[in-house]
Amino acid sequence: MRVLIVHNYYQRRGGEDRVFESEAALLEAHGHEVLRYCVHNDTIGESGGLRLAGRAIWSAAAYKAIRSICRNERPDIVHFHNTLPLISPSAYHAAKAEGVPVVQTLHNYRLACPPATFFRDGHICEECLGRRFAWPAIAHACYRGSRSASAVVATVVGVHHLLGTWTSMVDRYIALTEFARAKFVELGIPASKLMVKPNFVDSDPGAGAHTGGYALFVGRLDPEKGIETLLRAWRMLGGAPPLKIIGSGPLDRLLDSAPPGVEWLGQRDKAEVASSMRDAAFLIFPSEWYETFGLTIIEAYATGLPVIASAVGAAAEIVREGSTGLFYEAGNAAMLADRVKWMLAHPTEVERMQAASRREFMERYTAAANYRVLVNIYRNLLPVGRDALLSHHS
Repeated sequence: MRVLIVHNYYQRRGGEDRVFESEAALLEAHGHEVLRYCVHNDTIGESGGLRLAGRAIWSAAAYKAIRSICRNERPDIVHFHNTLPLISPSAYHAAKAEGVPVVQTLHNYRLACPPATFFRDGHICEECLGRRFAWPAIAHACYRGSRSASAVVATVVGVHHLLGTWTSMVDRYIALTEFARAKFVELGIPASKLMVKPNFVDSDPGAGAHTGGYALFVGRLDPEKGIETLLRAWRMLGGAPPLKIIGSGPLDRLLDSAPPGVEWLGQRDKAEVASSMRDAAFLIFPSEWYETFGLTIIEAYATGLPVIASAVGAAAEIVREGSTGLFYEAGNAAMLADRVKWMLAHPTEVERMQAASRREFMERYTAAANYRVLVNIYRNLLPVGRDALLSHHS
């Protein structure tokens, strides 16, 4: 099968970029031909504000390019990841004009919330959910702290609501969890078009011995990630057990006055993160917003590392209470500290959780398991008889 994968890279590399690359490599590893159409937000500085806004709504360049690729290369599927701002939803129209089925992975909540997070001023916010035009996001300057930038994103989504793009130009949406799927149904995406396929770990790091005796956090140091709650909990714990923090971000300054027992390691590469996970006793996942997924959680599972997670968003679905980890109320530092104490007091149960976490990875989050789900989504969009061409790859 020939698949055209489309992605607008972010200036700050993140999970969406990694998933795009991993899925492309996964398809190629199974013998499919992968075509790529990519742009990078590093080029945004070349466009003026009004020109960029217009391109975000409808990119004539992307429309022309996608239509040309579809006409000349005849892909069986066009699979989109991110289109904001340089590709734009015009690319869906281009693919459909050439009769090619369109798949869109919903990595974030942009269709329902301009900053894509459902998080504002330190709390969950759903004011724009269900609105055709997200005017509250403009009033609150939700996107990058700018009313004008928020207006651009709200206009992109609103215009394409009016054009019927979201309901008629995309054949299948991929949500990463049932929780996220339900939010998009609330938005008005037809339930029949929404499939659930989680992310995956592209290479097995192997189970660890977990003898390091420390807790671990891995992620960006953003307000919505629960860093402040995490540090408050460690002050309550008096620094025991040790906590290692991997990552950086806007809240780096908080680590300058971190409580005892907290070691900030900054950014680390993939191999170093996996090594830390194999050695840690458990992972802390303190996010306070609706994560669409939790790639860090399944990376932890791959090493057999259980997770203490806030019971909100995707984590509430991915973590299994008492089996692969424990929950606490998002933002509740005292409850988080209690869960850490429980882990310390029940080493036998923690060992059981380690084994269960590894099993969860092997059953649900390997590349092989993910490929089967992805290729079935593609197959169901092909004309009758055409899907037979895929059978030898499945």
